[in-house]
Amino acid sequence: MDKTNRRSWAEPFKIKMVEPLRIISREERERALAGAGYNTFLLRSEDVYLDLLTDSGTNAMSDRQWAGLMMGDEAYAGSRNFYHLEAKVRQHYGYKHLVPTHQGRGAEHLISRVLIKPGDVIPGNMYFTTTRLHQELAGGTFVDVIIDEAHDTESTHPFKGDVDLKKLAAVIEKHGAAKIPYISVAATVNMAGGQPISLGNLRGVRDLARKYGIKVVLDATRAMENAFFIKRSEKGNEGKTLADILLEMCSLTDACTMSAKKDLLVNIGGFLAMNDDALFEEARNLVVVYEGLHTYGGLAGRDMEAMAIGIEEALDLDYMKSRIGQVEYVGNGLIEAGIPIVRPVGGHAIFLDARKFLQHLPQDQFPAQRLAAELYLESGIRSMERGIVSAGRDKATGKHNCPKLELVRLTFPRRVYTQAHCDVLVESVIEVFRRREKIRGLKMVYEPKYLRFFQARFEPL
Repeated sequence: MDKTNRRSWAEPFKIKMVEPLRIISREERERALAGAGYNTFLLRSEDVYLDLLTDSGTNAMSDRQWAGLMMGDEAYAGSRNFYHLEAKVRQHYGYKHLVPTHQGRGAEHLISRVLIKPGDVIPGNMYFTTTRLHQELAGGTFVDVIIDEAHDTESTHPFKGDVDLKKLAAVIEKHGAAKIPYISVAATVNMAGGQPISLGNLRGVRDLARKYGIKVVLDATRAMENAFFIKRSEKGNEGKTLADILLEMCSLTDACTMSAKKDLLVNIGGFLAMNDDALFEEARNLVVVYEGLHTYGGLAGRDMEAMAIGIEEALDLDYMKSRIGQVEYVGNGLIEAGIPIVRPVGGHAIFLDARKFLQHLPQDQFPAQRLAAELYLESGIRSMERGIVSAGRDKATGKHNCPKLELVRLTFPRRVYTQAHCDVLVESVIEVFRRREKIRGLKMVYEPKYLRFFQARFEPL
């Protein structure tokens, strides 16, 4: 939010239905955390006060979306809700073909199976956990080509999601275009702190890709939030609508994967969209094997209807200002208190810099995992680790991947919490920071084979 104008702001909606919250005692939280192996993913939601684990599927739907649920056409084939969704995707994302999926990783699976062959290399602007895993399961290797500023939590570069075009060109020259099925571009970049990519940089990626005949695939999960940052910070885009910018972003790519559980304000759903007829034919065939018929892709008709309505609602500028403004309100409060966070404040979350927060803990004692656990103990707030645990292991050496960013993500569900909840959050983080030197590290006592951050268990050292 603009701190030069301190007039009060309010959410652009009113509350029609409430869900009671409760906070259990400190002793109960201690038992719950130990039972969850110090992994916030394994906590029961009934033991959580403010749930900032993720913004995926945790949104509050509008009255229009709830009404849309009652209009679900649950025909097995050719549901009218599919055609409504298809029309909205064509209108606002611009892609010719639509393949619905149960959520974003269904789309990631399909695009990886169709395009990647063993030995391929996929460059992108920082990895995302499920995206990289699907690429690896298909035999590919992800290579990070994001700008260096993205790895610096104190850099205030307005577009830390930008691709370093020199790095990208070097990867192409090293491996050859035939080994690169597509360039993976996220907007915004989750693991960098919800940081946006600029329209100018995306255009540069497209131009380089065209030179070598390589496809560009957009992770459009939070592309509408990315469009807001472009409108606000990239010269020449101030007068454009969010819809204009979104359409322009997508026009610079060949396909997109989408988790509708974020931008589109729903609780389940996703899609794969593309322009290429042959790619669509393969994806349409595979979706029948793994998700469902190509006109429902693992979704109920009512869910597709809610997605179609959500596309229109999420492109409303007043809504988006409040969405980003709530995150910035918390970020500014933490910065004023001297709390180390990723700067500038990103789109969907505040990312605490656990390296600087818990300077006395080495990375192999999982400082971000421990900080997330400590915040829950303090006030019942659930956050999540985005550091060495999420980074997994090197598939060649078996050693921990040690990312430069060791973060705790405080993720904001859309239209769920109020400014008073935000104040509680800021106060809780400040209290943990005050006693940070007493916090001990963790050891991992159980590690699953894939995506270990979801189910790994820990014990205090």
